[in-house]
Amino acid sequence: MPDPIRVLVVDDEDRFRTTLVKLLVAQGLYAEAASGGEQALALLAAKPFDVVLLDVKMPGESGQEVLPRIKAIAPGVEVLILTGHASVDIAADMIAGGAADYLLKPCPLDELVGCVRAVYDRKKAVETR
Repeated sequence: MPDPIRVLVVDDEDRFRTTLVKLLVAQGLYAEAASGGEQALALLAAKPFDVVLLDVKMPGESGQEVLPRIKAIAPGVEVLILTGHASVDIAADMIAGGAADYLLKPCPLDELVGCVRAVYDRKKAVETR
């Protein structure tokens, strides 16, 4: 059996973050959580992840500010943006800055997992070239 997809959930909302990690694990993925940008960067420096689910609006550094630092530490990681309706324009800018795609919160679990798997497959295809 292949290793599970390694996902890092970065979101400042404790309940959302904890629940999402549990749901991803129940779907057969490996998931860890970070409550903000600094914690995410430390985890990315310490261990490999395949996909980062990054919230846009967080206290301290926003997802928009953390994205280039994530890509500098882990250039091969795929970043999916999680955003509310008010920040779709920011998410589009973040895609231009290296994010793979964005999802609107709240996102149905099957759509989220499908998107994680799709960007992971794309990442693996690029790595084998």
